[in-house]
Amino acid sequence: MSTTPATSRPEPLTSPSTRRAVFNTVRGSLGNLVEWYDVYIYTVFATYLQANFFAAGEPNAGIYTLAIFAVTFVMRPVGSWFFGRYADRHGRRPALVFSISLMAAASLVIAVTPTAETIGAGAVVILVLARLVQGFATGGEYGTSATYMSEAATQGRRGFFSSFQYVTLVGGHVLAQATLLIQQAFLTDEQISAFGWRIAFFIGAISAVVVLFLRRGMDETLQHDGTKKSGSMVELFTAYPKQLLVCFLVTLGGTIAFYTYSVNGPRIIKGVYADDGMTGTWINFIALVLLMLMQPVGGYLSDRVGRRPLLIGFGVAGVLWTYTFLTLLPTVTSPVASFLLITGTYVVLTGYTSINAVVKAELFPSHVRALGVGLGYALANSIFGGTAPVIYEAATENDAESAFAVYVTVAIAVSLVVYAFVLQRTKNFLDTEVGGRTPEPARV
Repeated sequence: MSTTPATSRPEPLTSPSTRRAVFNTVRGSLGNLVEWYDVYIYTVFATYLQANFFAAGEPNAGIYTLAIFAVTFVMRPVGSWFFGRYADRHGRRPALVFSISLMAAASLVIAVTPTAETIGAGAVVILVLARLVQGFATGGEYGTSATYMSEAATQGRRGFFSSFQYVTLVGGHVLAQATLLIQQAFLTDEQISAFGWRIAFFIGAISAVVVLFLRRGMDETLQHDGTKKSGSMVELFTAYPKQLLVCFLVTLGGTIAFYTYSVNGPRIIKGVYADDGMTGTWINFIALVLLMLMQPVGGYLSDRVGRRPLLIGFGVAGVLWTYTFLTLLPTVTSPVASFLLITGTYVVLTGYTSINAVVKAELFPSHVRALGVGLGYALANSIFGGTAPVIYEAATENDAESAFAVYVTVAIAVSLVVYAFVLQRTKNFLDTEVGGRTPEPARV
């Protein structure tokens, strides 16, 4: 696979195939942006959801709120299976259109759901069901969009173009933080709790509908060989078990680091500056913007020096830094120091986030690619990534933050072994099959 520097000369920036790659990347990215905004708006407004969906005085409301975030990850493997099969059989574009339609509907449901004060426990039931639908849609979004953006990119620039998946993934978190920041500037805390959080979910639903129409005009990247061959779960587990395991292990350390650094980290900062909410929100917002802007830099570097050096750099730095990050960040009370700590941690994270999509796409042939990438990612993401916030919350309740830090460090170390000793011996299917070909124009 492309764990060594690319040997092919990138096509000129003015070439038709490069312009088309830009066109497809932008449309694919906008959908990804909206879907991940809908995912992260929940964590950003978690304290307000907690106050509205659980009875007053519930001692475990904080843990329950994050548990709902975690339980939605149960649906991600199911979504990755369904949408992966759908994308490998019918095309990447229709699968992406379908997934964002579900996300829009679920966000609208959350926006209009009555509170616990009105319908009691029914509010939590509706919230959980809507989040399960969003988990199902997100499970399909990652594998299909990672596959689409990697295939749509021109050879020699795959790392750069595919990095925009995480530009928009992080961008969704940035927009969620910006939504809260704007509301904090113009609304009181009571107003945000009363109706501001509903506005945030309405924005997600409306934006998804807009992007739905944009995605209908994307080019199709699935290239059938004339037999309409598409992979199945049986074929994936029998013909490509090594690739599936590698995809899972590549994701394991990266996903737990991502949710630890970019979800737990901002929550820690918000807690430190609880008496001045704007300070914590500004720190998180600016740091996430920088994380977003780092992604194309990491992708560009991987096209020049290879994917593997960046992944190894992330793994080594993650193993050495995670414990210090988690134990030091809650004790820092200087806004500048907090900002530097979390931004430096995001530099480490970029070694994984900027290139993980293309690394996984390179593992599988086209007819089983969306299914393999989606399932391998979703299983690791559900087990280790989505549970990181609630495990950390439980750890803080029981003064076990150090144990959590060790847990994250060990997970990253496992992936580091794969980056260092396994990836160099895996075949790159993506460049062999796609070879930088121009995708087929959309037929709408």
